[in-house]
Amino acid sequence: MTSPTRHPAVAGRFYPRDPGELRAEVQSYVSPPQETVAASGCVVPHAGYMYSGGVAGAVYARIDLPPRCILMCPNHTGMGHPLAIVSQGAWETPLGEMQIDAELADDLKKRLPLLHEDADAHRAEHAAEVQLPFLQIRNPECRFVPIALGTSRYEVLAALGIAIAQAVQALGERVLLIASSDMNHYENDTITRVKDQKAIERILVMDARGLFDVVMNEDISMCGFGPTVAMLTAAGRLGATRTELLRYATSGDVSGDRDRVVGYAGIVVQ
Repeated sequence: MTSPTRHPAVAGRFYPRDPGELRAEVQSYVSPPQETVAASGCVVPHAGYMYSGGVAGAVYARIDLPPRCILMCPNHTGMGHPLAIVSQGAWETPLGEMQIDAELADDLKKRLPLLHEDADAHRAEHAAEVQLPFLQIRNPECRFVPIALGTSRYEVLAALGIAIAQAVQALGERVLLIASSDMNHYENDTITRVKDQKAIERILVMDARGLFDVVMNEDISMCGFGPTVAMLTAAGRLGATRTELLRYATSGDVSGDRDRVVGYAGIVVQ
């Protein structure tokens, strides 16, 4: 039986469809070469590259990308199961195919039965897809596990983080945990920066519960807070103690429109 291949859903919209143009654009975002770190996790944005590519690139340029990663994103489409994983096949981008890490995905499903095998949740979702060209450029041999989260229940997000930490510990090698997230949405630039700073402060002290609470209590429309809560929970259990905010921006920095913006943060967790 042939393993399924997911075809790009947002090539030509969020990022270039032409392979040469895409490669050149991604390489421009991860240049010049940086001194890399063996990160446990990161927070990266997922807007169109013209808006958030520079922030995402700052993160990927800083990380020594291991052969395996777990890529968590929010479910913007509402399709499929609220904890949706894909454990077989490959995802295609204009740069070629990127393989799913079946071994790691299967172990995660055993450790957390709440995870459901569900390609529908991923089929039209952009938030994981836009990360793949960066991964392909930084480590062409990298395999990944995609997880789309459509739940905002803290207990479930924490349970996912615990299961991830256990799976990585059992594997016995470093796995990069990627939380794909934009920050506050569609308020003015001043309000967005204030709200985003409150969320970023919790991430920088690796306070997963505090991040959840501030997002809920301060009405911060951080779409990937769920993936970030799970990533912080797992990274903490794996011994991470250091964080670094590499870059922050809003869409207004590109568009010039400061009345209705989206925030983008690039953070590394070691």
